[in-house]
Amino acid sequence: MKYLLLSSTLLFFISVRLQAQIGASSPHKPGYRLVWADDFSGKGAPDHRFWSFEHGFKRNEELQWYQPDNARLEKGLLLIEGRRERVKNPGFEDGSRDWKKNRPFSRYTSSSIHTLGKFSFQYGLLEVRAKIDTASGLWPAIWTLGVEGPWPANGEIDVMEYYLANGEPTILANAAWAHPEKRAAWDESKVPLSDLLQKDPEWPDKFHVWKLDWTAEYIKIYLDDMLINEVDVTETVNPDGTNPFHQPHYLLLNLAIGSNGGNPDSTAFPVTYQVDYVRVYQKE
Repeated sequence: MKYLLLSSTLLFFISVRLQAQIGASSPHKPGYRLVWADDFSGKGAPDHRFWSFEHGFKRNEELQWYQPDNARLEKGLLLIEGRRERVKNPGFEDGSRDWKKNRPFSRYTSSSIHTLGKFSFQYGLLEVRAKIDTASGLWPAIWTLGVEGPWPANGEIDVMEYYLANGEPTILANAAWAHPEKRAAWDESKVPLSDLLQKDPEWPDKFHVWKLDWTAEYIKIYLDDMLINEVDVTETVNPDGTNPFHQPHYLLLNLAIGSNGGNPDSTAFPVTYQVDYVRVYQKE
């Protein structure tokens, strides 16, 4: 109970401060209150009160080396820059079978930021306005992870991923949890980029709004108000009986390179993943 009271009090003060900070730039939503947001004003690194960085090689045998230097604020935007540059791997071990250790260097760099230990939320509306680069080899994402438990039992919500699905450039919206036999259970939705380009040939050159509507009963993910996936949360149960979407989650924004993103060799670097704002609302 003390933990819950502290979380509620912190959210109240964060909400008051952010309402004063952001003001009219965060539209009112009837029945909801703004509890957390970042409009990426100012210059320099992302606000350390809100965000932390991942470092080095992290997951999926991706090509990039994550480092803080590739994320900056500029003209009201968060810019996550992917670069083709050689970075020495200080954890290199000759002959190791661990992919994080058997690479003497990385040929690409990028950034991944997250709110673990600084902000998490359980249920509500998450909105992110962003522009992604759809060049070959890139894998930008907006996602959440549960604060308790190992992956995938902690739960993962992919509000946005862009990568190659069966060789086709695709926007994905997914949820994952533990499975008794497979590594993870997935509820996946895929929107081919070609479908979006048919409606708007300039789609990659524009900002778009991704929205997560999360309750104890469902997860709904929208792209520009188009519902692209709906997950029945009553069915997202781990083998031990826990439900990872009945706990707080934290946010991640990152630009991966390679792996599911495909081959980046033909892509002109640097590339930039641009985020205009992140907002979290909860019911009154």
